[in-house]
Amino acid sequence: MMLSSSVMIRRFFCFSAASSSYSTTTCAVKSISKKNRVVFLGSPQVSIPVLDALFDASAVPDSSFEVTAIVTQPPSGRDRGRKIMPSPVAQHALERGFASDLIFTPVKAGEEPFLSNLKSLEPELCVTAAYGNILPTKFLNIPSKGTVNVHPSLLPLYRGAAPVQRALQDGVKETGVSLAYTVRQLDAGPVIACEKVEIDDKIKAPELLELLFALGSKLLIQELPSIFDGSARVKAHAQDDSMATLAPKISPDESWLSFDEEAIVLHNKVRAFAGWPGTRARLAVIDSKSNQNSIVELKIITTRVYNSRIAQDGEADDLFFSKGSLIVPCGGGTALEVLEVQLPGKKAVNATAFWNGLRGQRLKKVQLQSSSCT
Repeated sequence: MMLSSSVMIRRFFCFSAASSSYSTTTCAVKSISKKNRVVFLGSPQVSIPVLDALFDASAVPDSSFEVTAIVTQPPSGRDRGRKIMPSPVAQHALERGFASDLIFTPVKAGEEPFLSNLKSLEPELCVTAAYGNILPTKFLNIPSKGTVNVHPSLLPLYRGAAPVQRALQDGVKETGVSLAYTVRQLDAGPVIACEKVEIDDKIKAPELLELLFALGSKLLIQELPSIFDGSARVKAHAQDDSMATLAPKISPDESWLSFDEEAIVLHNKVRAFAGWPGTRARLAVIDSKSNQNSIVELKIITTRVYNSRIAQDGEADDLFFSKGSLIVPCGGGTALEVLEVQLPGKKAVNATAFWNGLRGQRLKKVQLQSSSCT
């Protein structure tokens, strides 16, 4: 796998020494193989490397397991046309020839028809990777060897729905991926192993997510033998709850940038929210001749921190252009370099093209209302 120059991997295994429809035919399907039966749970694109790793490892002649079923989110409206489509994981599984009647799409993982079908498959192990649904105790009691989760953080740090985004928003220099047993408490189960990744301030959330799940898939395949023979239970270490941090789900309301904050805070937010929901800002466009102004809303796509401080004077609200970047004065005398922007309904353009399109008009910051950037 080719890795970005903005990441460096350090191997570090964290274990101690000591309303959907269900096919009626599925209930009758029971494997006569003596291989361990694995059920995979995942939904978005980033889950696919984990599923592929399971498919590929199960296909080798001496494999000790088989992928018996897949559980994913129900079909939903995606893309601009909001066409109802299967989840990326379901679509990928079908393309790989996986049986459609063994792909389950419960609205909730506690639905009795779904649990009944899962029990009939008698899985030894369930594997989750960004599934996006809460697993109740009734579910967790079904697989005889438990459920393990590929989680993109160094647990107990960043438990929750958006671990990568919150880590980048915090400006951390190190994160990683953990393989842990699933318990009812959110992301709090014993950790089997993990791998650390050192990052710099250029990497964005989609790239880091892809990297961590790719590493997590390798970690999973490496640890499967110990999970199947039970030794993973012995070596897995309990998390220190006192060290836990939370990574709550991101709200679109958080996407607004307030230039009263320091540039590094805003830059980290741009990296963290890249892809979805993105980051937005409002600027005033002022016609120097008529002194009339209009408000423009921009999606801020790529930034970096300006390496010089801005004088805090009466002109600090004015943006200027320098060496291919739009320079935005920020809090504390700092400034943000904006390298790429997107106007509503338009394609993304670099700062030079946007600045030239202003045709001599000035840009000024617009003060956000506090309710707009909560």
